[in-house]
Amino acid sequence: MTGTIINIATVLIGGTLGLIFGPRLKARFRETVIIALGLFTLAVGIGMFINSLGVEGENILVPLISLLLGGLLGEWWRIEHRLKSLGASLEVRFTRGIESAAGSRFVRGFLSASLLFCVGPMTILGSIQDGLTGDYQLLAIKSVLDGFAALALASTLGLGVLFSVLVVLTYQGGISLIAAQAQAFLDEVMIAEMSAVGGVLLLGLAIGTLLELREIRAGNLLPALLIAPLLVSLLRLLGIG
Repeated sequence: MTGTIINIATVLIGGTLGLIFGPRLKARFRETVIIALGLFTLAVGIGMFINSLGVEGENILVPLISLLLGGLLGEWWRIEHRLKSLGASLEVRFTRGIESAAGSRFVRGFLSASLLFCVGPMTILGSIQDGLTGDYQLLAIKSVLDGFAALALASTLGLGVLFSVLVVLTYQGGISLIAAQAQAFLDEVMIAEMSAVGGVLLLGLAIGTLLELREIRAGNLLPALLIAPLLVSLLRLLGIG
């Protein structure tokens, strides 16, 4: 839950600063921060992958096969597309007809910020990582991004942006708590394989989302996180190390 608490704090800080100073922040400052975060995310992803290789019993082929199978399943289920469509459809559904209602600006700010902060592969991967291992690095990176996003949103949509932390707490915190419970069924090798997969997903997020070097549908690789421990169990049943 540490990463979620940090995320809530940065949204509150960014949103408050947005209410006060938002219009004065130049775009080039935001761009430089995002590039720095992208480079840092690359480094963290590489580190996660390399560190997982040092665990005794870890098999380098497991994350590879997991990513291949997970990617095929993700493309079949169109996870990345569905995540984006979910955010768009929820915004349309819940903001329809409120433009003339009292407090509509508050509601739009609340909904827009909640969807932005909670819909996406970085949220899911970071929450799982935080719950399983207590490693909140990815959520810390996301927190900085959300802080700047909250600054920008609050400067135009107002106080409702700050109340999105209630959704962040429920959604991200819920995923982390579920992952923490799953830890009872996962051993060190399984977690190491999931970390290796997570490192590769993190590289995809950095290259495709933060640095925008090329489009990478990292969300479609999310099933690999579930396939990795299952594959470890299967190999053990077959007596393959």
